[in-house]
Amino acid sequence: MDNAAFYTFNKSTSGEIVPSIIVSESETKALHSMVDPKREAQRLISQIPDDTGCLIFLGLGGGFACEAALDLTQARIIAVDFNKDAIAQLLAGRDYSNLLKNSRFSLFVDMQSGELKKFILESYRPQIAGGIKIIPLRARTEHDREKFEMAAQAIQESIDIITGDYSVQAHFGMRWFSNIIRNAKNPSLCENQAKLPVQVKRAAIAAAGPSLDSQMESIAKMKYEGVYIISTDTASGALVQSGIEPDVIVSIDCQHISYYHFTGSLLREKLRSVPLVLDIASPPLLSGLCAFPVFFASGHPFARYICAQWRSLPQLDTSGGNVTYTCLSLAERLGADHITIFGADFSYIGSRTYARGAYINPYFSARQNRLSALEAQMSSFLYRSPFLAQEGEKKIYRETSSLRHYRRKLEEKASMMQAHVECAKGFGPTVIIENKNCGAGKKEYEDGNIKMNLSGIEFLAQYRDGIASLPKAGGTDDYFNLLNAKEKLIFTTLLPFAAAIRKRNPRLKSADVIEETKKLCVMKIDAVL
Repeated sequence: MDNAAFYTFNKSTSGEIVPSIIVSESETKALHSMVDPKREAQRLISQIPDDTGCLIFLGLGGGFACEAALDLTQARIIAVDFNKDAIAQLLAGRDYSNLLKNSRFSLFVDMQSGELKKFILESYRPQIAGGIKIIPLRARTEHDREKFEMAAQAIQESIDIITGDYSVQAHFGMRWFSNIIRNAKNPSLCENQAKLPVQVKRAAIAAAGPSLDSQMESIAKMKYEGVYIISTDTASGALVQSGIEPDVIVSIDCQHISYYHFTGSLLREKLRSVPLVLDIASPPLLSGLCAFPVFFASGHPFARYICAQWRSLPQLDTSGGNVTYTCLSLAERLGADHITIFGADFSYIGSRTYARGAYINPYFSARQNRLSALEAQMSSFLYRSPFLAQEGEKKIYRETSSLRHYRRKLEEKASMMQAHVECAKGFGPTVIIENKNCGAGKKEYEDGNIKMNLSGIEFLAQYRDGIASLPKAGGTDDYFNLLNAKEKLIFTTLLPFAAAIRKRNPRLKSADVIEETKKLCVMKIDAVL
């Protein structure tokens, strides 16, 4: 161990031992108040919102703020610091036993930014924990500015990822759960996988951007040449109106508005022969519209639980947040080695949102009246999200932050695929795809099979009993870590639902969120059974 001194220790007026960091031979800097460090810490913690479930302290110092947080909140406490020899001096200089013996406290020393980010992503569950806050100990972080800035950046990046995912869960969590338990009863859950081809060489994906109107001739030519046509649900009506029958249609939206993509009588006729690939969290109504519904599992923990414990559904990547991205995942899993994407504008072109034939016009037309004209509804839809500032010379398209995010996620996925992916030139921002792993595609799409010889009703009954038998939440311990392996699997499936509960009742304590989630999920399953 290095014999260099990093800290000195002095008593405050209130009698507490306060560490001071050694800045130079003639200068030291106290890390806390030399009058009453405990009161200083209590004032700091008292300003933290009640719904904060995780506090990350940059710099351990004397541990006064961490101790106050344990006393005044139910939050999980994480302290991040650097230099193990310096930490050893702190632990030798004052008593930290109240912190170290508390199960809600964790201390990380010399952790790399990637490790720290991974830990936050894997352990922080806002659905039950609430908010998260970073609190720097300024006197400590200024002494090792670069290291703490890297740590803060890693933590913030993980928070941004979690926050984005959590906001989606909070919005759709209840609907996802309701749809999945109803689709689980569907006898055709694993019956129609064979309706998809064993191997595809070339595939074309039809998205519903305005440029699709000018690309129909190219798609029709590919269809004639035997290219496998994958259509988004939004684009399917436009294709059928142009006389093009897609080979498969993909839908991932859990909202009932998905129904309006298939309201045209001509498209309904086509659905008698065209497979409809559905997320298991899609509205149950959609599977009844077609003769060949093909269910797949996305990243929803309940869908993954079904795959692991009951039915091996095909798994598609929906992390891009839009159906075009999922169509690309389907083409990849069908083994296509050359994929062309049409209609991927990811922007609004000349005040148009979708190609002709998409659901939007008939949907708003049926709802117009003297107080809500068609033009007013279309304008409200167009301007529902703020436009981003235009870059470079004046362009005819408008982007939103969501559309730009979708485009970049598609570019990222396509660049990492083995297949060659190209995007037909549209009216919107150019989709840039740099194929890094270009090569022959790989067949990964497998037929669903039965792991447990149970009907949908029997599986749901077992799952319902598993939820009901989860331990009661309460106390100050981390509920998740109190569960056994089987209970953790079941409880994880409830997290998106818990996010929706917390959004609707932000003042609920974590234990109450857990109990309310369990109660409502059991009630919903009972209603289905």
